[in-house]
Amino acid sequence: MSRQRKGYAGRVVGGVATVVVAGVAAAATAGIGLPGKDDAKPPRSTLPPATGTVTRQTLVETTSKTGELDYGETTTINGGKLTGTLTSLAAPGSTVSRGKPLYKLDNRPVVLLYGALPAYRDLAVDTEGADVEQFEQNLKELGYGGFTVDKKYNEATATAVRKWQKANGLDQTGTVELGRVHYALGELRVETDKAALGDAAQPGQAVLTYTGVRRGISVALEMSNARLAKTDTPVTVRLPDGKTVPGKVVKSVTYIDPGKDGGGGAATPTTKLKVTVALDDEKLVAGLDEASVDVAFTASHRENVLTVPAAALLALAEGGYGVQVVEGGAARVVAVETGMFANGRVEVSGNTLTEGTVVGMPS
Repeated sequence: MSRQRKGYAGRVVGGVATVVVAGVAAAATAGIGLPGKDDAKPPRSTLPPATGTVTRQTLVETTSKTGELDYGETTTINGGKLTGTLTSLAAPGSTVSRGKPLYKLDNRPVVLLYGALPAYRDLAVDTEGADVEQFEQNLKELGYGGFTVDKKYNEATATAVRKWQKANGLDQTGTVELGRVHYALGELRVETDKAALGDAAQPGQAVLTYTGVRRGISVALEMSNARLAKTDTPVTVRLPDGKTVPGKVVKSVTYIDPGKDGGGGAATPTTKLKVTVALDDEKLVAGLDEASVDVAFTASHRENVLTVPAAALLALAEGGYGVQVVEGGAARVVAVETGMFANGRVEVSGNTLTEGTVVGMPS
């Protein structure tokens, strides 16, 4: 009588089944007799209690990190060399655009213009430089003409400036005094007023703080996760109410985290990555100015691969993994090579596996 595989028993540990093969000799050692002719019983079914299906799909592995939804970095506007009494202040939460006043001193506006170069001197006839060109570009965008946008401040520029000054209730001097304009990269949102109406403004005094007008998400990452933060990488943001919204990485910069002193000595500074995520549609977070959110970064993905439920994997006694293929009312164990795990499924490859193959799910 040839030896015959009696069956297998599955033991599930952490969602992976271990296959144990019991031979006749093992059964005899345990003192279990083989059935004779007279006491033979119908064989126990080897079909699994449940099944799953081999599918072909794209697997995406994500890594979730906590981030902060807000309007980005805060900038403080300090009074320039101008002095006077504060007679008007842009309200917190309001948006200020090009050519509009941020605040007024003695009822004369300090105006927002767009540009990356801060104002650092008076602008007058015969002044030359990049700051002249930046100011002239703003004049043009505000609808003033009669001059060439270049690095030279000439009489034509001064004439346009006088018209601009008249429209803003300023003395028509043709000279732009330092402190009369403030440059930002675009529209801004006033966050807080640092002074009150009636205060006597002094040079260098904080007047108000502002942020950008678009909400974004800041996430701190370890440098080992830098691969997650490539510009334009899509992400998924989970809001406090459980809803998810799409976004993408728009900026990554390194910074030094000073660390925390745990009481056992000096803290150890570490280099980290500050990642800025922009939302695809800000309307989806309407009503949320600030909140903690979860950001799911794509760690890796595999396209067009065969997958099975991770719970279908069997750890083979000889090493490696297999799955129980169910067909024709019978089941057999087939060895497989595993790849990427994601969302409860695992990439597999094997000579007998095809899309639609039914596999067992151990109890």
